Amino acid sequence: MAIEATVQIPDGVTVSMVGTRVVVAGPKGTLERDMRFPAITIAITDEQVTVSTGLTRKRVVAMVGTLASHIRNMCHGVTEGYEYRMKVVFSHFPIQLKLQGSILVIDNFLGEKQARFARIEPGVTALVGNDAVTLSGIDKEKVGNSAANIEHATRIRKRDPRVFQDGIYIVERA
Repeated sequence: MAIEATVQIPDGVTVSMVGTRVVVAGPKGTLERDMRFPAITIAITDEQVTVSTGLTRKRVVAMVGTLASHIRNMCHGVTEGYEYRMKVVFSHFPIQLKLQGSILVIDNFLGEKQARFARIEPGVTALVGNDAVTLSGIDKEKVGNSAANIEHATRIRKRDPRVFQDGIYIVERA
């Protein structure tokens, strides 16, 4: 009993295998990811990618769906891209944001003298507004990790989070 998952390739996107790496190229750019996993095969035709296995072990079956989802996300990224919108929330001390290369500097968070820093992954574009941060890119994982880095940098410690709700939070994913 073979278990397989298929991914339709959108128009304008090319998917190819280079060794164990899947390369997806589209109008917005090229993504590459290692898809090596024992007992799983990836077959590419003109209009679809098939990820399959002959085993029925739970871990291998789950990985078939995971790899298919990664390929689907890569196809979506090179055609439409990903965009996360984040909102800056503060009550007493206005948070000041500066972008210095690939580092987001968060000043005056809760009135602290020391600045906090969040790393923006390479390949992700960050736009900083007055009370909003917009992250965009073609790799879903990198855009999501950058948003998580920003949320983590503004985590509140040693205070009641119900009272101190300041921070930078994800409000929309597109």
